[in-house]
Amino acid sequence: MHAFALPAFPQGVFLRAATSVLARLRPWLELRVDVQQRPDDIETELESLYERLCTLDDPLYRSRILGALPSGFVFRHREADGEHYIYVEDRVRRRLAGYTVFNRLIEVNRRVDRYVRAPHSKYAPEYQRQGLATAVYEFGLDAGFCLISGARQSPGAHALWHALARRHVLGFVSLREKKLHYLGAEVADRDRDELETRMILLGKGWTLERLRRIAGAELARR
Repeated sequence: MHAFALPAFPQGVFLRAATSVLARLRPWLELRVDVQQRPDDIETELESLYERLCTLDDPLYRSRILGALPSGFVFRHREADGEHYIYVEDRVRRRLAGYTVFNRLIEVNRRVDRYVRAPHSKYAPEYQRQGLATAVYEFGLDAGFCLISGARQSPGAHALWHALARRHVLGFVSLREKKLHYLGAEVADRDRDELETRMILLGKGWTLERLRRIAGAELARR
């Protein structure tokens, strides 16, 4: 139902350092930013995945190439059980720069599950803040998915969400009892630290009104 298509890659557009972006965020925007990924662990995982991408009988080898990006990068896509995997391959250096998985959410019902995904990313340190993750997230948004943040985020992921908010509607929802409860464009102090409180980015063709029709009355403000 959701086919990923390669949009025009924004050449020359790169993310600012995550710390400088976060420094400008107002306190009410800061959710649970407490995830730190060890670079060595990321490198080890990416090396293993790249080996699989080069192995003929591996499902990753059969992943679909979406298109070539500047500087020798290639996006590869595969889908498994409704979850979408985007691998960013550096063909010049013959390695994997990183990947993003658009996961399904167990916290929502079947009706909402068709339209929302939770992206989770891992990129090698030297490939971060180069706009690669931004371009990958745009794939999901352009494919028509609404993206919901995880319970916790790294500083870089948090900054990325607010960078995307310049081009997409950003709001806050609470995930309770398999339903979405819309909290608004800002989140109250009492809701900020709850694990059920997440950010949501509206994908291509979506408005809050359409999301309300799909999700039902539970999207109304509490």
